[in-house]
Amino acid sequence: MVLAADRAMRPAVSRFCAQCSTSALAGRRNGPGLGFLSSSASTSSTSISQQRIRSFHGKKSPQPRQTERFARPSAGASQQPLSASRALSGFAQTGYDPNSRPTRSDGKPVPKAVLAPDDLFHSFTNSPIPEIRQRAAFIRQHGSCPHPAHRHGQLSESAPGEEASETGNLPPAHVDFECPDCGIPVYCSKEHWADDYEAHLQICDTLRQINEDDHDLRSGRFFPEFEYAGPQMEEALINLTNWDTLLYTRSFQAINDDRSMRQATRLLTYPITIGSILHELSPYNIRPGGRLTMEGLKSFSALRYTLHPPKSGGGLDVKGLRPEAPPVRIFILGARAESSLPRDVWMQLAHLFPLSRFHLVFIGPESMANRDDEFPLPPRTPSNPFGAVVEDRVWPTLKISTIVDYYHTLHKTGHFHPYDPYFDCFVLFHPGLGHPASSHEWEETIPLLLETKAPVIVTGYTQSDMERDIDWVKKTAAGEFDILMEPGENTFRSQRWDLNDMDPQDISAGNWGVWAFRGKRYEATQKDEEKA
Repeated sequence: MVLAADRAMRPAVSRFCAQCSTSALAGRRNGPGLGFLSSSASTSSTSISQQRIRSFHGKKSPQPRQTERFARPSAGASQQPLSASRALSGFAQTGYDPNSRPTRSDGKPVPKAVLAPDDLFHSFTNSPIPEIRQRAAFIRQHGSCPHPAHRHGQLSESAPGEEASETGNLPPAHVDFECPDCGIPVYCSKEHWADDYEAHLQICDTLRQINEDDHDLRSGRFFPEFEYAGPQMEEALINLTNWDTLLYTRSFQAINDDRSMRQATRLLTYPITIGSILHELSPYNIRPGGRLTMEGLKSFSALRYTLHPPKSGGGLDVKGLRPEAPPVRIFILGARAESSLPRDVWMQLAHLFPLSRFHLVFIGPESMANRDDEFPLPPRTPSNPFGAVVEDRVWPTLKISTIVDYYHTLHKTGHFHPYDPYFDCFVLFHPGLGHPASSHEWEETIPLLLETKAPVIVTGYTQSDMERDIDWVKKTAAGEFDILMEPGENTFRSQRWDLNDMDPQDISAGNWGVWAFRGKRYEATQKDEEKA
């Protein structure tokens, strides 16, 4: 039965297109307030995601930025600006004005972008972005001039094994001069910059790219590259050859700009790195150059058997009920910024395996970084002895838990026992196993990881960073582990370069390299006793 109000609305909405008409009638039947609530919910979700993305990419400012929530355009709305000379067609009857500025959910106009796409290069000191000016001040306080005339008082974060030259007679000096080509403080004076210009040219273009990417992230523009694809059809295969083939087969919006690709991969590298190794269509294999060892094939085949279950013929009714495997637990140890990623990013891991369930467990003393809005932590109770922050409604097949503690403390209590190589996997993003400042934090953890016999995936910022971690593991657990995947460049590393504010000469990429190991398994054999 059609309501009288609906009959009265039909003449008014008949001038709209079919999609707008359907939306208007649906909103009328759902009640006068539901459309507002839907817009508000979408606005809130978009604001939180954009805020977390900015806090993840850049250093958190001592003073929180005031962000405004904007209403996301509807799915049917055009993303291209309309010119005044364009024919209005049916929109002229609806009162649409192409010259009017878009408005937020509260009716106020959306402010213009701070920076235009062709105006992204600014020196850090004179940047229009307050956060970047604060970053320039931090670099000046902590960065050292790399000129060989100085005695260097600190080691590089990415290549600590490289000893500094001892030929310099001048004491260490902080950087103060900004290179006019890259806009970043790199030398103590213009004279030292000019004298060492050939050495600086090796990274100058990359530093300029970092400069523009940081300004682009805070330019206030709309980021279509952060609109992620939804669930994957079971019949649609994905191609994990490289970033382009993955985004295409996952039905992402086309990314035709190199800068947008860098911004997108900076976040997606975390879930996709894990998925690319565990997936049955992984680019890593036992063929020559595939980097996977025979022991790695055994370990990852066990996980793939769980992540790609055969079809059981189940259904939604009672007769279709089938037993389900428990979720695959992925323990992310030493978690830092990756735990604060927007949950839409981690959902991409679940979309790669539509028939499986995941439980991501972030563990580490810094696992709540950039998540101040979630404090205070839950109290420790008998049912939640470690005060874990549990998010069990992220996605029907994805659950996320965060524990602010060291893994070896949890392991000794048996909180996650038993471990099963078919259902458990450990991931260490840039752990710094061999770094002098952090290696002591892993001395108790690594032997316990080897006891579980579950695969351990490790990434590194650079080649030297990865080799340093491997050497430390070989020294700490010699003869007690097997290499599952040979170290090398990660197919799905971040394409955006990052700058170490403590050392402006140190540039790296998130998850640049990846390798994997596991505790050695000793096969038990029986021998017949010789009869006397």
